[in-house]
Amino acid sequence: MFETIRIGKDDRGIARLTLARSEKHNALSEQMMDEITRGIGALGEDAEVRVVILDAEGRSFCAGGDLKWMQAQIAAGAEERAAGARKLAGMLNALNTCPKPVIGRVQGNAFGGGIGMMSVCDVAVGAEGARFGLTETKLGLTPATISPYVVARMGEARARRVFMSARLFDAQEARDLGLLAKVVAAEDLDAAVMAEAEPYLACAPGAVAEAKALVRALGPRIDTTTIDMTVEALVTRWESEESAEGIAAFFEKREPNWKR
Repeated sequence: MFETIRIGKDDRGIARLTLARSEKHNALSEQMMDEITRGIGALGEDAEVRVVILDAEGRSFCAGGDLKWMQAQIAAGAEERAAGARKLAGMLNALNTCPKPVIGRVQGNAFGGGIGMMSVCDVAVGAEGARFGLTETKLGLTPATISPYVVARMGEARARRVFMSARLFDAQEARDLGLLAKVVAAEDLDAAVMAEAEPYLACAPGAVAEAKALVRALGPRIDTTTIDMTVEALVTRWESEESAEGIAAFFEKREPNWKR
């Protein structure tokens, strides 16, 4: 049913949605975005599921958007570019609006879209030694479709510290920025994630879903208008000379022409 993710569930109702493209550091391809959207949708509708753990195989949590996919969007026509941007936006919205609590288990690196996926988790727990970065501007891109969720999680002031510079930061700073709730030793990561998930087993599932919807409604509004704006921003950026130069430089293993 799925090729780029794995879905499992134990007899208590703790489900896992696992990113399983480890050979590509779980970079988000078009297929992977489609499968995550369908997978989280199915888990959200499953009455037996009480909580979802979002985790990943391999050395990285998620390296962001697959650059070959982005290169194809740059070369595509306007309609195809818009459809591609909506796939990414739709995946993030599906994760964000899942009625089940979503607990992020973060190991290794999380860049770009990986930061977006952390930001739509209700709680994210990270391992010491993990590295993070909103690296888009280094490639001539912007963190467009992830931006509502990142800014909602960090707050504008903290987001400004890392949103535009593409600099990397460690797990302790990710916690200070609000991306991570806890940072633990790698060997303690699974126990820490379960400590976040298991309390939901004692809660009424309908009440949990309504409480999650309520807290989202009271937070920064991320509605169709907001999502449409971010889609347009991403499409416009894909059409820019900078994005073409940045991604070409990456594949050609050279510095982009703006590097000083």
